[in-house]
Amino acid sequence: MKFGMRTPSLKRSLKARTTSKWKRQVKKAIIPGYGKKGAGWVKNPRKAAYNKVYRKTSFSFWDLFK
Repeated sequence: MKFGMRTPSLKRSLKARTTSKWKRQVKKAIIPGYGKKGAGWVKNPRKAAYNKVYRKTSFSFWDLFK
C-alpha cells in the first residue's frame, strides 16, 4: 500500500484528459452499470476497498498546488 505522494505519470494523465465524452456516453448506453456510483463494490469489493484506502492515504503531485 502506498503512503504519501503518488508518482506522477504524464502518459496516464494525458490519457485521462483525452478520453472523449462520446466514448463514455456510448459505454453508458450499452453497459447498464457503467459510470454508476458504487458499482465497483458490486463488481469487485476487494479492489474497491483497496482503491478507497489508497485514495485516502496517498495524494497527487497536483494536489500540492490546490
